[in-house]
Amino acid sequence: MMNLDQGAGAAPALAPEILGYYQEGREDGRLRAGAGLLELLRTQDVLRRLLPPAPVRVLDVGGGSGVHAEWLAAAGYQVELVDPVPLHVEQAGELAGVRARLGDARALAAADDSFDVVLLLGPLYHLTDAAERAQALAEARRVLRPGGLLVAATINRFAGLHDTLNQGRWFDPERRPYIEAATRDGRVRSENPQSGFTTAYFHQPAEIVGEFTAAGLTPLGQYGVEGAGWLMGALTDWLDDPAQRKSLLDALRLTESDPALLGVSGHLLTAGRKPEAAR
Repeated sequence: MMNLDQGAGAAPALAPEILGYYQEGREDGRLRAGAGLLELLRTQDVLRRLLPPAPVRVLDVGGGSGVHAEWLAAAGYQVELVDPVPLHVEQAGELAGVRARLGDARALAAADDSFDVVLLLGPLYHLTDAAERAQALAEARRVLRPGGLLVAATINRFAGLHDTLNQGRWFDPERRPYIEAATRDGRVRSENPQSGFTTAYFHQPAEIVGEFTAAGLTPLGQYGVEGAGWLMGALTDWLDDPAQRKSLLDALRLTESDPALLGVSGHLLTAGRKPEAAR
């Protein structure tokens, strides 16, 4: 039986190209192999250290198909997932212990002070307008209990440049102008048919800290997810070997919060807390 919540909420206003991209159903599989698997394993690694012990209430906003919600629920957390993509909600609703519903990060259908943890592991990099990102962070703060934890993922400003260099696509003259433009202003243009992604915004590490502070959240720390590991040619072999996988994760912890290296990672996790005295 699917764990779908039909409760009322704001109808998700998602750009058609973003909805179309995720309705293709590739996101779940992306996190189970190669650099995507490293992203999954490292996100788990960081969250396991940051989250309070289960059982507490976790709201997974923009949680996709439930790749993270699944292991959190299995660990005893009370997980609710909201996502603007109907396919994702259907997939997540099949997972044991996960309640899933359509929802918009900018207008959450949840009561004030009702969750111990809010995860924003996707929404911020598809909200290209700073005002919309501010609204999503304000909503996360609103539904967090005083003292509650927010962990948000962003894509680093130079991720596209690093990835295309790594894959050799930088040398395609038709592709390069789009990469250069995204490197300058962080905006990934959906009109590029060769980008392999959709409309997005890529942050500078210090920028998201400023957005947290402006939203009334107290920043706690930042964690490069993949570090430089995602750019290594032997990555797949390392991940396939249990001993080398563990050693790789150990190595990435050594540099995960070094300010000089935060921007090397493809993704960045930023943690913050709602002040105890918040009203």
